Amino acid sequence: MPEELEVPIDKLHGTIHDEAEKSAEQWILRVALTTALLAVLAAITAMLAGHYANEAMIEQIQSADQWAYFQAKGIKAAVLESKMELLAGLGRDVVAKDKEKAAEYKKEQKDIEEVAREKERSSSARLATYKVLASGVTLFQIAIAMSAISVLTRRKWLWYIGGVLGLAGMVFLIQGLF
Repeated sequence: MPEELEVPIDKLHGTIHDEAEKSAEQWILRVALTTALLAVLAAITAMLAGHYANEAMIEQIQSADQWAYFQAKGIKAAVLESKMELLAGLGRDVVAKDKEKAAEYKKEQKDIEEVAREKERSSSARLATYKVLASGVTLFQIAIAMSAISVLTRRKWLWYIGGVLGLAGMVFLIQGLF
């Protein structure tokens, strides 16, 4: 299952903040503020991504449990059918209760299969949401890095690129939420 997403931006944020305090240039202060905002959005997005990854894993485990239950019912039905065939082969009467129980096992299997498939679908949907949010985290991290580089190199255009990447990260965050 996916690894825990981390947002290692503390040092970058500190560097930007230090540069903003030293600089008389106003745009560097704006870089520091937008970087702080991007860091908050990255943390929120990472938290949500982790939640969806965990939920996907839990539902996949629940699906596997349902499939094991499905197989257990199938084994019980097969044993009971073998018993009935053996009795019939020996010329003895098959108990009606056994026939009813075998039919019950088959019906239970259908119900269990529906639950297992629903858990699989739900797990897949949550994993897809995780992937969208993980992409958002990545874009936020790159945006933060671009902002830091812009301050260190005193190139505003890199900050603008970071802003565009941050907006793209927002798109993924919103897509993941809805």
